Amino acid sequence: MSAVPVVVLVGPMGVGKSTVGRLLAGRLGAAFRDTDDDIVAAQGRTIAEIFVDDGEDAFRALEKRAVAEAVAGHAGVLALGGGAVLDADTRALLTAQRVVYLSMDVEEAVRRTGLNAARPLLAVNPRQQWRALMEARRHLYEEVATAVVPTDGRGPEDVARAVLDALELKEA
Repeated sequence: MSAVPVVVLVGPMGVGKSTVGRLLAGRLGAAFRDTDDDIVAAQGRTIAEIFVDDGEDAFRALEKRAVAEAVAGHAGVLALGGGAVLDADTRALLTAQRVVYLSMDVEEAVRRTGLNAARPLLAVNPRQQWRALMEARRHLYEEVATAVVPTDGRGPEDVARAVLDALELKEA
């Protein structure tokens, strides 16, 4: 029998999936894994470099494989890249998982990330592009989510507590 994640975190870039995921893992006595980190480690270059060198389609193919491997073999807390839910096969994999969508509005995104050009999908008009990304993705995050935890105006500790409460998980 293969391992399955205790919880999978999805949501937009900058929402705090990695930060909250590490806190959750610590509270649950579980390992933490981030599929973006897996891709960077396997490729030996940043996600931005992959986007520039190979294009978004190539990155999405890498992301799809990374998510499938992690969902099949990670028994801890798993954070997915912001665009992972764009793939129908990935969404199908997530239907059997406890998935939490960490949500935030555009003003929170500006505060947290500055919506800077270091993020390849936000290079031209960051606020407008972030809104467009969220319009395209929000329903996909909601589709795969077991629970939605708003992060606006909340610190990572509070968000982690809300995730535990939403899923009725007990700390280790």
